[in-house]
Amino acid sequence: MNLDGFSMRPLTAELKNLLVGGRIDKITQHNKVNFTFTIRQPGETYKLKISVAPQSPAIYVAKNSLENLPEPPTFCMVLRKNLENGRVVDIRQHELDRIIFIDVDTIGAGGKIITVTLSVELIGKYSNIILVCDEKIIDALKKIGTNSSRVRTVLPNQIYQLPPTQNKLDIFSENISEIIEKIKSDSTARIDKAVMNVCQGFGPQTIKQVIFAANLSCDAKIDSLDENNFVNLKNSLEKIRDAAKNPAPCLVEDAGKILAVSAVTLNYFSQGQVKIFETISEMLEVADEIAGSYTPPDKEKFLKLVKNEFRRATNKISVLENELAAAENADDWRIFADNLSTYRYQFQDHADDFITVQNIYSEIGEEIKIPLDKKITINANVQTFYKKYDKLKRSAHHILEQIDKCRAEILYLESVEHSLASSETLAEIDEIRAELMNGGYLKEIRKKTASSKKSEPFKFFAPDGTEILIGKNNSQNDRLTFKIAEPNDIWLHTKEITGSHVIIRCNGIFPSDETLLYAARLAVKFSKAAGSSKVPVDYTLCKFVKKPSGAKPGFVIFTNQKTVYVNDD
Repeated sequence: MNLDGFSMRPLTAELKNLLVGGRIDKITQHNKVNFTFTIRQPGETYKLKISVAPQSPAIYVAKNSLENLPEPPTFCMVLRKNLENGRVVDIRQHELDRIIFIDVDTIGAGGKIITVTLSVELIGKYSNIILVCDEKIIDALKKIGTNSSRVRTVLPNQIYQLPPTQNKLDIFSENISEIIEKIKSDSTARIDKAVMNVCQGFGPQTIKQVIFAANLSCDAKIDSLDENNFVNLKNSLEKIRDAAKNPAPCLVEDAGKILAVSAVTLNYFSQGQVKIFETISEMLEVADEIAGSYTPPDKEKFLKLVKNEFRRATNKISVLENELAAAENADDWRIFADNLSTYRYQFQDHADDFITVQNIYSEIGEEIKIPLDKKITINANVQTFYKKYDKLKRSAHHILEQIDKCRAEILYLESVEHSLASSETLAEIDEIRAELMNGGYLKEIRKKTASSKKSEPFKFFAPDGTEILIGKNNSQNDRLTFKIAEPNDIWLHTKEITGSHVIIRCNGIFPSDETLLYAARLAVKFSKAAGSSKVPVDYTLCKFVKKPSGAKPGFVIFTNQKTVYVNDD
């Protein structure tokens, strides 16, 4: 959920008030679509976050920091070269569109001051960051050629062109009465569609709020409204215009899902919790955290890789099971061979596609139908049947081994997928990258500049203060269980369900029942059974947990375990 152009007007004013006059000290990139500009003002440092993620493009002053990429990509280096140490001289919005320009004065060749403009286009899947100087594009995060768009290209050294305009009216500069008259002219349209077609920058949330404040229904047709209705609509437009001058940033959330964000208070919702913030930046940062819009680099790529490998292994099991079914019927081919060998002198070579004879193994004289290959002799058919029988008999054991390996691989891939779901830092993703490379799933050369810092496990404390550690990925699970934990610490894991290793640090004292149940609930929370009830959780001392030679990361065997059933509450 992102802001519409109407709400970006007060956001632009907020950013302008905070950042104009500040010096761009540092530019960092966190993944393909997230950047942070560190801007210093006298006695204060601000972090301007710009995200062009298709589902949630945004620009705001953030309090929290994200991890930087180990090696800055090319576009980040271009931004640093042209903008670092520059002074922010203006921040402006293009009309009521979702485009914000940041003008930066920098010192060019010969000590001459030049103005470089950063165009931040927050327009859904077409969002982009474009660096412009003297109306010419220096570079862009997403380069758009003629193959991608026939309407507008974005390439270095081209003249910068704005996206196509929609010829709508600006509520802040146009007379509201003229806007009402234009809305009236679309007599057959629904009122929400008519307002959207006339008012520039109005998204669905703003339109619904305007119509709600006018005591109207969104599906009402224009020709069904009377003059009093239009007076109410005019008053509602004036009211929301004035509200934008003194914004009350609003976020509506329901069960962890964002329903709306706006620079003005929304009160048309019949469900959900409405939260009001002091600044739009604060609201957008909370919205980003709720939506989980930041994804560490390569996380999505690895998830896709794991899902493809999971699908391949699943399909392979299906093929192997069909082959196993054929192998289990190997005796049919021996029976064919024995019968054909018995009756072969009664038939001519190359004459029949099949023959029917009395089955020599039937106690009641049942007949058996034997398929033949007419291209070869009767005797050759007998030998073919025996060879097929021998091959299927030999293959049955091998097929069972392959099925077991595929099932083990599926369990392992499920554990990697679970690890990726809980990984949020570059170090955690880097550990999974190394694991996938070691397992032969990923073929790439690890960069020397990649982060070598080891990630840390989750750390919780039970009500009595006992420390509980939880692994985030398979490598961390192994390190936690066999390197960090003491022999008499308690090890927990959901029974036959993919999940994290959980360690209760005992310090030589067996934990209380309350702490054990608390840790068991955490084991369920960090497993595929999250949200379920009556989930079995095995627990034992760490000294009874072993890793078989050659086992995949995260795989262990254990003894002397007990099982407790808990709910993820």
